Amino acid sequence: MKNLISMRDLSKEDIMRLMDTAAKIEKGEIVPNMQRKLAALLFFEPSTRTMFSFDTAMKRMNGDTIIMSGTGNTSAKKGETFADTLQTIAQYSDIIIMRSSIEGAARYAAEVVDLPVVNAGDGANQHPTQALLDLYSIIKTQGKLDNLKIGLAGDLRFGRTVHSLAQAMAIFGAEFKFISPSFLQMPQYIKDDLAEKDIKYEEFNDIEGNIDDLDILYVTRVQRERFADPEDYEKVKGSYVLNKKMLQNVKKYFKVLHPLPRVDEIHTDVDDTEFAYYFPQAKNGVYARQAIISILLEEV
Repeated sequence: MKNLISMRDLSKEDIMRLMDTAAKIEKGEIVPNMQRKLAALLFFEPSTRTMFSFDTAMKRMNGDTIIMSGTGNTSAKKGETFADTLQTIAQYSDIIIMRSSIEGAARYAAEVVDLPVVNAGDGANQHPTQALLDLYSIIKTQGKLDNLKIGLAGDLRFGRTVHSLAQAMAIFGAEFKFISPSFLQMPQYIKDDLAEKDIKYEEFNDIEGNIDDLDILYVTRVQRERFADPEDYEKVKGSYVLNKKMLQNVKKYFKVLHPLPRVDEIHTDVDDTEFAYYFPQAKNGVYARQAIISILLEEV
């Protein structure tokens, strides 16, 4: 692994190495040392958990970070090209972690600079580091990744987290339920990828009555920022909500995951159940991202 751009680039062995490394870091069995290492966090799109967890991950390993939030106070406002910005920042850092609203931006960055590049989300395309922390959360709660039944609910059309997770879990023979308003169904190219791998999936419009046989329900919000027409957003917002009553017949080890932020798609009465795992999931992001940085910088 030189870069982490897409889940499509990772083999099963790559993923399991990352899972094993994250587990050993969490248990204190290995302690990567990033002293004198610097990560450039380039976030051209808003972020809370991803940016802070990468910042935390680097600093807990004795490394440091420089952070660019947006382009308002940078030379991009003066007309500097994206390539020149990247090559300049590469002079100051050891690894670049980048979020952009433009699909393919991270892959382009990896072609421009001679440093490891991590895709922290590119438009509605991919979010591989989120998928890896999701996999780590799944293996911690289910004891395995193979042959699980996964429900993906919400904005499956624009949701880069579910795109990455579907591709990742397909490697492990998952069976899927896609639950979304018809306007926000999983993109055809993802379904074509699954079909090529003989991965089973079904599509539904409602959560209720469709989760009792699942191991994991992964819920996402309807993303206002992905809609060009505000009226389209208004038509689908709040069209599905998971509440405590719906969890009466789920499996014993069933867990609800969410990449956060939450709006109204999971009622707060779910928070106090044994099935809610979205806040521990966020904490798992630190261990997963420590593993990613350590492997890319060859410190483990």
